[in-house]
Amino acid sequence: MRYQKFGTQSHFLRPHFSGVVRILVIANIAVFFGQLLFPKLIYILGLVPALTIKKYYFWQPITYMFLHGGFWHLFFNMFVLWMFGSELESRWGKNEFLKYYFITGIGAGLVYMLARHNSLVPTIGASGAIYGLLLAFALTFPNRYIYLYFFFPIKAKFLVIIFGTIEFISALRGSQDNIAHLAHLGGILVGFLYLKFLKGKQRFWKKFVFVDKNGKEADIEVDDTELEDKVNEVLRKLSKVGLNGLTPYEKDILEQARKRYGK
Repeated sequence: MRYQKFGTQSHFLRPHFSGVVRILVIANIAVFFGQLLFPKLIYILGLVPALTIKKYYFWQPITYMFLHGGFWHLFFNMFVLWMFGSELESRWGKNEFLKYYFITGIGAGLVYMLARHNSLVPTIGASGAIYGLLLAFALTFPNRYIYLYFFFPIKAKFLVIIFGTIEFISALRGSQDNIAHLAHLGGILVGFLYLKFLKGKQRFWKKFVFVDKNGKEADIEVDDTELEDKVNEVLRKLSKVGLNGLTPYEKDILEQARKRYGK
């Protein structure tokens, strides 16, 4: 939940419960109740590095994401998934969002598995994918304020830096708090590599080539702060030259603003 100023108006925005996010939350809750009824599922579906490597339990780097160590572990992961995942899904589309979620979740598990390849202790939880979502949100909306612990406002980019630093230090110290810090770091690392070198490549070229294959100017995705600045510039020009005097790119900026903030 956040309060966002736009132009001369203010909007109180809430992330909607988007389709893929809703399915993921329901699936996680269903599996959680399943593991309460059948505790041995933790060793079958959880990520046990030694079993994955030596016994070929290749499904574990996927299924471990749907198990959790308790109610609060489940609650906070699903809360973050709803808060940040819903907006990313609405921005990226359900297919791209789901792909990113599993890439970061599976990638986090593989990073942990390589570092703890002889371990027989199961690792469970969607936290690797959740940290990947936090990174993606911070890169997409770097100046968006998030209320840490519901009271302390902090920009998304600084929040991820703080969380990443904490996880890095905890991993180096070999913390005995039963938290897979390496998996959290793995989610951040895999998410960054994917956004930087795969998904990010398309956006990188869009910044220089504003034309799609049909010869029309392509949509340019920008952060809220950048969008507000661009809209103000376009509105000033609009007051002087009228709608017909705007370029297709400038009209696209107004359309983005209407979709994001309008009714």
